[in-house]
Amino acid sequence: MEYFTERDSIVRKIWGRADTVLFIFAGAAAEFALNKSVDWLYFTGKLPADPIGRLFSTVGYARQIIFSGKEKAYAAIDKMSKIHSAVESSRGMTIPDHAYRDVLFMLIHYSIAAFEMLERKLTLPEKEEIVEVFCVVGERMKIPGLPAGYNEWEAIHGRHLEHDLRKSDYTTDLYKQYRRSLGKMRYLVLLEVQKHLVPLRVKTLLQLNGPSLLSPALFLYKICRALGMEWLLKSLLLPPAYIKQVKALEYKT
Repeated sequence: MEYFTERDSIVRKIWGRADTVLFIFAGAAAEFALNKSVDWLYFTGKLPADPIGRLFSTVGYARQIIFSGKEKAYAAIDKMSKIHSAVESSRGMTIPDHAYRDVLFMLIHYSIAAFEMLERKLTLPEKEEIVEVFCVVGERMKIPGLPAGYNEWEAIHGRHLEHDLRKSDYTTDLYKQYRRSLGKMRYLVLLEVQKHLVPLRVKTLLQLNGPSLLSPALFLYKICRALGMEWLLKSLLLPPAYIKQVKALEYKT
């Protein structure tokens, strides 16, 4: 069977670790809150009502695509497109092309940033592969204006950060929902992770001021990870109701 990604793909390695995936969505949660099309995520009410549940739903689609055979992956992408079309019909409006690109670009940026934060620096060919994989998803969804490679993505992503982000009432409300869902301590950890991962433009808009306090904790976490004890820390940092779902994110390639 032909897989959507090769078995030795760097994308599989990134998305096969639960902690890396959680960091990807910790960063993306910041940009989601700032995106000028975030009102689309409010239209169904699912995101503000249960932001963590929405995270696991999105992770499920992404992982189904990355780790499946090509036919099953394309079917998952097509199903996602149909869901978006149904939302458009309900609202009587069309989701702008930039909103789709923005999400793809978030997945690219935070896949790179989270892996480099927890593991090592990626090589240029590995970054090219990440861009290529997510652009294949975008092509299947018929999203225009996709980059041809990493350097072009970097340039377009920079323009996106300048033009497609703004702080709004949705931003404020989403962060209230994050805090409600996570609790005070875990919410503060989220902010520290975001300080470490997000681009300067995002950090400025969200007023994530000051240096990140994450470095000492990250050092300790890496030691625990090397000793196979990272779940001891995860159990302290994650809502108990979601521990089982987070463990299910581990994928042995």
